[in-house]
Amino acid sequence: MNQTYTYNFPTPIRFGSGVINELADYLKSHNLKRPLFVTDGIIAELSFFKKIKKDVEQTGLHVEVFTDMHKNPLKSDVLKGGDAYHDAQCDCIVGIGGGVALDVARAIVLRVNHKRDLFDYDDLIGGDKYVTEDVPHFITVPTTSGTGSEVGRSAIISEDDSKKKRILFSPKLLAKIVFADPMLTMELPAFVTAATGMDALTHNMEAYVAKGFHPMCDGIALEGISLISQSLEIATHKPDIESRSKMLLASLMGAVAFQKGLGVVHSLAHPLSSMFDTHHGLANAINLPYGMDFNYEGFEDRFDKMALALGLGSDNGNKVVSHLFELNEKLGLPTKLSAIGVKEEHIDALSVLAKADFCHPNNPKPVQLEDFKKLYKAAL
Repeated sequence: MNQTYTYNFPTPIRFGSGVINELADYLKSHNLKRPLFVTDGIIAELSFFKKIKKDVEQTGLHVEVFTDMHKNPLKSDVLKGGDAYHDAQCDCIVGIGGGVALDVARAIVLRVNHKRDLFDYDDLIGGDKYVTEDVPHFITVPTTSGTGSEVGRSAIISEDDSKKKRILFSPKLLAKIVFADPMLTMELPAFVTAATGMDALTHNMEAYVAKGFHPMCDGIALEGISLISQSLEIATHKPDIESRSKMLLASLMGAVAFQKGLGVVHSLAHPLSSMFDTHHGLANAINLPYGMDFNYEGFEDRFDKMALALGLGSDNGNKVVSHLFELNEKLGLPTKLSAIGVKEEHIDALSVLAKADFCHPNNPKPVQLEDFKKLYKAAL
């Protein structure tokens, strides 16, 4: 973990402490002169972001910064970002941050040269066929170890009024290169580390049990689970470069693995972000034990392998759910929805949204409206 590496999967990744210092030279080598840095308002005020910006500007490049985005990104955020790109006459986009900033950055990449209504490009209605134009040069710089959006090809953006989530997808939206520097995650607060880490664990676990045949994703997911089991508690409470590096790798791996699909946990979590503006990682963390409990029967062999990856020993898949509850407690995260303001009267509305969500069709078991109600009630 003291070395720097380059590997390609699915896009070129520069990984290791200090690789962010290569960004300016990379931009110059590709004749890119006016990058739009897309990040959130909190990161924009942090010292490491200011240093990145200064280092790039000292090489003679002009940096424009866009930060106007919501905690759960909206269509209007993307449209404003597209205007900022054109107004500043930018020639590339650098997404710096966690899942929100990277989703907004990727959606802006799409927006720059694609002029239909943004949600005409929704992948769930076949909108990817309209992604026909060139897109700006796109670079991603993750600062959390959660979504793995830096290696993704899609962005989840919500409607402004209904908060319904839409998926913008195209292979064209893959970053040209990722600068994955664990040093940028070293100062994350404990809560953000824990919540984003549980998001990464959810990605790996749901991908592994998702229906369908994809042995490469299965192997990646199990290794991601193993890396998280070795490092998440340390990264949360006593962070060091090894734990931060393992978490960043596991996050990248989870995003690669979930091209196989996600499942019931994400469908439980998404409505919480829509209705309560809940942090996505926290929503996943609370629901993960309940969703995995729902999936256990009939898939014991998969749970046995996940138990081994989690360090629980052989043939101990029946211990996975209790381990997840204990992990949340050790990380200082809640295990009940009531802790984030959910009440009995919210369950019907949450369940309708969950049933309409796009993730659970890949769950290993079918999930009906009544199942969502039971799961929310169990988690309340």
